[in-house]
Amino acid sequence: MNCQQTQELMSAYLDGELDAAGASRLHEHLDSCATCRATMEQLAALHQRVTTEASMHAAPAHLRHRIQTALAAQRHAAAPSRQQPARWPWAWINLGLATLASGAFAITLSLYLNQPSADTLLEQELVASHFRALMPNHLADVASTDRHTVKPWFAGKLDFSPPVHDLAAEGFPLIGGRLDYLQQRPVAALVYGHRQHIINVYVWPASARGMQHGEHQGFQLLRWSQEGMIFCAVSDLNAQELAEFAHQLQTKAPAAPSGTSSSRG
Repeated sequence: MNCQQTQELMSAYLDGELDAAGASRLHEHLDSCATCRATMEQLAALHQRVTTEASMHAAPAHLRHRIQTALAAQRHAAAPSRQQPARWPWAWINLGLATLASGAFAITLSLYLNQPSADTLLEQELVASHFRALMPNHLADVASTDRHTVKPWFAGKLDFSPPVHDLAAEGFPLIGGRLDYLQQRPVAALVYGHRQHIINVYVWPASARGMQHGEHQGFQLLRWSQEGMIFCAVSDLNAQELAEFAHQLQTKAPAAPSGTSSSRG
C-alpha cells in the first residue's frame, strides 16, 4: 500500500467504515511511513474536534434531513464497490458546522445590536417608577407642601441630602417625597403638581450631560445636573410645560462659589 492509497483510506478508517483487512494494511503502512503517520494524527485530531463541536450543537431538522439524504445517496452510489470508501460525509459535516456557526454569529450580532442603550434602560426604569407612584397610596411616603418637612424626612434614609425647593408661587406646588430605587441604588423622589398633573423628580448624586430630553410610553422626561445631583423629571405634561418646570427648579439652585463647579460626579 502506497501513501496515496493510505491517505484515501484514512477518513474511512476514522469513520469505522474500513474492514479488518484494510485496517491492517493501513496500520502496516503507518508503522513504516512517518509522513502518513503525521497526517493520520492531524486527521484524527480534526475528527475528534469536529465530533466534540458537533455534539454541542443540535442541527435544525431541515439540515439533519439534508445530511441524511446525502449520506443515503452516497451509500447507494458506492454500493457496487467498496474499494473507494466515501469521503463526502466530512464535507457535509463541515458544511453543517459552518452553517450552525454562521447562524449563531448572526443571532449573537442581532441581540447585541438590539440591546437597549443605557439611556433607554434608565428611561424605562423612570417611567415604570412613575407608573407605580400613580397607584393609590404610592405617591408619597411623606406628604407635605412644606420643604422644611420633606427635606429632613430623608435624613438617615439616604447617604446624601437631596435639595428640596418650593415652587408653589411658580405654579408647581410641592406635594411630598418618598424613597425609590433606580440605577441599582436608593434615590429620593420629590413629587410636584401642576393643575391635575403629577411630576416625579428623581434625585441622586451624579452628573448629566447638559439638559437631556426623552419620551417613553407617552411620558415626557427631562434630565439635568443641579446642586451636585442629577435630576430626572417625569410627567404627562407636554414638553414645553415640563421644560418650564425644570427651568423654575434650576433657578432655585444656589449660585456656585466663584471658581468651583455646582455639580459633582
